[in-house]
Amino acid sequence: MIYLDNGATTLHKPPEVRAAVNRAMARYANPGRGGYPAAMEAAGAVYRCRETAAKLFRCKPEQVVFTMNCTHGLNMAINTLVMPGDTVVISGFEHNAVTRPLHFRGARVQVAGRRLFDPGDTLACFEKALRERPTAAVFTHVSNVFGYCLPVEELAAMCRQYEVPFILDAAQSAGSRVVDFEALGAEFIAMPGHKGLLGPQGTGLLLCRRLPEPLMQGGTGSLSAQQEMPDFLPDRGEAGTQNVPGICGLEAGMRHVLKRGPGVIGRGEARQTQRAARGLQNLGLRIFCGPGQTGTLSFLPPDGDCEEASRRFARHGICLRAGLHCAPLAHESAGTLDTGTLRLSFGPDTSDAQTAAFLRAAAGVFPDGA
Repeated sequence: MIYLDNGATTLHKPPEVRAAVNRAMARYANPGRGGYPAAMEAAGAVYRCRETAAKLFRCKPEQVVFTMNCTHGLNMAINTLVMPGDTVVISGFEHNAVTRPLHFRGARVQVAGRRLFDPGDTLACFEKALRERPTAAVFTHVSNVFGYCLPVEELAAMCRQYEVPFILDAAQSAGSRVVDFEALGAEFIAMPGHKGLLGPQGTGLLLCRRLPEPLMQGGTGSLSAQQEMPDFLPDRGEAGTQNVPGICGLEAGMRHVLKRGPGVIGRGEARQTQRAARGLQNLGLRIFCGPGQTGTLSFLPPDGDCEEASRRFARHGICLRAGLHCAPLAHESAGTLDTGTLRLSFGPDTSDAQTAAFLRAAAGVFPDGA
């Protein structure tokens, strides 16, 4: 099996991630809930994960709130900044993890920048929208469908210039691009643990510049006599027992990323994208490719039936993703809402041989090209 669906989750974790999960399940109790060794060791392990995240993303350990996934963090961040009726600016490439919470919250959403692989258009449309002083902005770092890396440093500077607080969705960039919390000045950055950070599913991080409004109320192991959630980080965002095995696995994954370097990982994934794009172009297929593209590539089969093409690839042992990828807005922007796309998303362990095997399978799936 050749796994090319890392945009959904990294399937192949480093051995140290599995070892950390197993060690936590065997040795650690509930952090912050006892003074005995198993609880104290768990608390130390959880804090080490905050420290590792702080080193990777240039923030303070206490600014790291553990979540179940990126969607959990985005919901918490949006609920903190956005009230019903508020105007929020988003890019034309947002995931449902952004658009659905905004819809549920009753926000007035303004979409800015719909041209794929066109950072100039993205910046011009955002500046026009930000001049109107919206309540907040939310934008993805990298499109999960097309691998378009938005000009986030410039967007962040623009938000600071117009004094508009913003949330960054780093679901597809954390671990393979530099994400600098201090330099960007975001109010919140949300990310999953199970993708580029190589951690287990059911883990995520929300980096917080301000106190988040919690989605859940409950025990935190602190200020137990009061009925309000604590007014300090990270406790305010972390009600209930934490996923200690997952957090320990995530810490091991982030250490692996730090050792290799996000830039090195990202460049390797982008190189596989470029190789795959050239091969698919040679078959006459329509691909979505552009400058600065990351490790994600979408393309269309000749008949537009992405689901059937995905099943045919699966028979060749190739794992791809077909459909709308939970991002109908991005497909609307690119003109693929009716068909969806086939998506390749490379990971830190994708080899030249695997990309070559995919291209051989593509030649078999589409023997007549386009």
